[in-house]
Amino acid sequence: MCTCIFTTACSRSPEPISGTGCYFDTVITITLYCDDAQHYIDECFAIAAEYEDLFSATKEGSDIYNLNHSDGQAITLNPETVTLIREGIRYAKESNGTFDLSVGNLSSIWQEAIKSQKLPQQNDVVNALSTVSWENIVVKGNEVKLSNDARIDLGGIAKGYIADRMKEYLLEQGIQNGLINLGGNVSAVGPKSSDNPMYTIAIQKPFSEDGEAIASVKITDQSVVTSGTYQRYFKVEDHVYHHILNLTTGYPCENDLNSVTIICDKSIDGDALSTTVFLMGLKDGLKYVENLPDTEAVFITKEGKIKTTSGMGKTIPFQEIK
Repeated sequence: MCTCIFTTACSRSPEPISGTGCYFDTVITITLYCDDAQHYIDECFAIAAEYEDLFSATKEGSDIYNLNHSDGQAITLNPETVTLIREGIRYAKESNGTFDLSVGNLSSIWQEAIKSQKLPQQNDVVNALSTVSWENIVVKGNEVKLSNDARIDLGGIAKGYIADRMKEYLLEQGIQNGLINLGGNVSAVGPKSSDNPMYTIAIQKPFSEDGEAIASVKITDQSVVTSGTYQRYFKVEDHVYHHILNLTTGYPCENDLNSVTIICDKSIDGDALSTTVFLMGLKDGLKYVENLPDTEAVFITKEGKIKTTSGMGKTIPFQEIK
């Protein structure tokens, strides 16, 4: 866990007060426009720490670590862990397995590959892929059992779930203005202010070394989540191997996209959808999002072109940065 660093403009001022911490190997920044903001920021980080103790696949003693090392035995989990697992199963069903939280064996192989900058052995990929199926997860009450040596990885939805819980907490405390950023998973708490209600959220230009923006959207009380090839990757002979995995091949997805950004009401939905829609590719992904209520998307192709759903620029203010 990283030490939290706070920057305070004034103890009782509409000026923003921000805090930054590290959880899940992710930088989290909370910005609030209220009195006693530091206290509420502290509480948000306490929420992150609590969920890290439940959802982390690598932290010994967490719910997911214990489940993944249960040798196929049913174990009792925290109700919130079970809720998130059930949500993951729902997304897997809705996407016909394009999104699958039982990807743990496969994702750990590619996480190590990105860390070592070396391709994994093909046999290891094939063996790990054979364990991936949401049907290997059996949930009864608060008991969960994994079959076929499956392992769970909640990385595709955990940040979204946590952002939603933080937002829920802040609203319960009467806080109506703020911004939650979990490593690029951004959730707005109400409007920015009565005079300037919209937050401007930048969409990064893929593989930009200085984080240059390629476009921006304006939101109020919504979520913006991006999945992209540039976020975690390595190269072998100029070929990019990234972290978004095709669960048919077991290898990083090869299509016409570099990133997908989802704008919707719930951060957990944006989290799952950004991965799912990326894996579908531009044509099918665009069609899929157009059929979803209150959801818009921005696609960045490998050629650097920007494509958007029909509501962008209408229901959601959008600007391409040239």
